[in-house]
Amino acid sequence: MGLVDRYRTVADLDARIPIFPLGGALLLPRGQLPLNIFEPRYLAMVDHALAGSRIVGMVQPDGEEALALQDDPSAKPDVYAVGCAGRITAYVETPDNRRQITLTGICRFAIAAEPSCDWPFRMAEVDYSRFAGDLKPGAGQEAVDRERVLAIFRSYLDANGLKADWSEIERTTTESLVNTLCMISPYAPSEKQALLEAEDLKTRAEILVTLTEMALAGGGGSPPPLQ
Repeated sequence: MGLVDRYRTVADLDARIPIFPLGGALLLPRGQLPLNIFEPRYLAMVDHALAGSRIVGMVQPDGEEALALQDDPSAKPDVYAVGCAGRITAYVETPDNRRQITLTGICRFAIAAEPSCDWPFRMAEVDYSRFAGDLKPGAGQEAVDRERVLAIFRSYLDANGLKADWSEIERTTTESLVNTLCMISPYAPSEKQALLEAEDLKTRAEILVTLTEMALAGGGGSPPPLQ
């Protein structure tokens, strides 16, 4: 059963999920985010998710101080109120006890509460209702200026001496193109959060183009390479 069939409405999603604060790691609907898990608390999180609905919520620490605390197991850094739920769709356990997983994005959410729990990782009660449109593949992609997105992407590649498989890109849906470029973009967590919280795909594409134009126009050389 694919994600489209499994999650038809927000009622099909768990209202209480583990959350994974990770600065700069952006997950968007139907995007794929590979993660290398090795910290004990997050190994426990993955095992918990696999034993249940396989859903993990990706969130970003909110602010520089929170970013500095994200690796401290005893800390509970502030996080942005909006994240994205993903399903574990690939899983490998390595001999050195790491978990290599892939999260496939399902739907964004707003954190409603973060109750205390006995788990070493954080749990949150979440509300998906504001983002119910995320469950419809391709929603709003006809409004995106695809040619402008491709043009700025080409400029970015040229500025960094990079190449791309344009035949593959041409076959990619506009939704996948925009969301994938946002996910791999090298921008700061606050800028990635703006991409995440964009009202619709058209707005997300416009923010991405603006950020890239600013990076290319900035003094001192080209923007950093894609992650």
